Parts: sequence; C-alpha cells; structure tokens
Amino acid sequence: MEYLLDTNICIHYFKGQYNLQQKIQDIGFQNFFISEITLAELIYGAEKSQNIAKNLNVVETFAERITIIPIFDAIKIYGKEKARLKTKGTIISDLDLFIGATAIINNMTLVTRNVREFERMENIKIENWIDNS
Repeated sequence: MEYLLDTNICIHYFKGQYNLQQKIQDIGFQNFFISEITLAELIYGAEKSQNIAKNLNVVETFAERITIIPIFDAIKIYGKEKARLKTKGTIISDLDLFIGATAIINNMTLVTRNVREFERMENIKIENWIDNS
C-alpha cells in the first residue's frame, strides 16, 4: 500500500511525535509520498518559524528522501470535487483539495489528522494515525 502524507503528519513526524517515525520505518519509507502542495506548506511553515534555517534544513532533507508527487494529474479531480462541494455548501480549502485529489488520482491512502475536512471528498481513502493509533 502507498501512503500520501498530509502536512500535519509531516510536522508531527519532524517533531518525533506519536511514534510516526517508527511506524513509517516499519512500513518502509519507500511507500510514503507527499504532494507538491505539502512541500509548499512545509516551506511556508519553516519560513514563518522562529528558526528558519534549521526548519528549512529539516524540510529540505525530508524532501530529498521522499518522493514528491506533482499535482498536474490531480487537477481534474480538484475541479470536479470543488464544484461538487461548493454545490453542497461544504467547501474545503483549495490546498487540502489538491492534496486529497493527489491521493485519489494516485490511488494512495491519505494519512492525516484532518479527517473531517478530507472525508467530504468522494473516493478518498483516509487513515488517521494520531487519534486512532
């Protein structure tokens, strides 16, 4: 099984929280991916942090090890889901929509703590390793 890590999971991973490092090691790092959107969010977080250089180094080291999935193939799902959710009055953020669409188009399970947001998307597989660990 392949997993797409949401931004919040990456942050907990960096902080050594919730036994995520061990869980990812046990499954095999090669089975984990992030979206380009997640990388952008991680860089933003590092840039606005108190220790920019240190946190950018953490993100860059992580980005060198993990496969980063481009969002191009997810664009159609993004558009379809955004329209569907807007019609229902249950929109979610554009960045989360792109992350979710990336998981869907690549048939990956999204690992996130933000289940309430993502579960509104159709055909998405979600696992919460924080609150259900």
